[in-house]
Amino acid sequence: MTKIENNTVATVHYTGTLPKSGEIFDSSKDRDPLTFLVGHKQMIPGFERELMGASVGEKVEFTLSAEDAYGEHNPDAIQKVPVEMFGEIKPETGMTLMSDMGPFRVTEVGDELVTVDFNHALAGESLTFNVEIVEIRDATEEEIAHGHAHGPGGHHH
Repeated sequence: MTKIENNTVATVHYTGTLPKSGEIFDSSKDRDPLTFLVGHKQMIPGFERELMGASVGEKVEFTLSAEDAYGEHNPDAIQKVPVEMFGEIKPETGMTLMSDMGPFRVTEVGDELVTVDFNHALAGESLTFNVEIVEIRDATEEEIAHGHAHGPGGHHH
């Protein structure tokens, strides 16, 4: 009976909600389940820790503090940048864009300066997950070497 442990590949269905409001921020319900290699930092830290030792068919519910999820909100990650840096793109509040430093959200647009926030949208939030374990298998040596699951049958898509 395989259980979730390091270097297993776990396939799970999950729903993530914000405990304060009950709002669902992410769910695999209407799409394929999530498959990941356990123990290689592919998932937020607390997610794997809470699933350790679970077996196929088990349902696990847990709430993670912000530091076990996407981290605390970091005020230093909010910056003002000149509008020119956006080039062709017209920045609008609420827009998420990619940069060399990762994704950021536009939180305020002035005439010359734009305020951008590099914090993850869920930074500072505790998160509740309901997870159902669909499948567990041992990872292949190749997957362990590459640090990620290769999908059904263990091959790259």
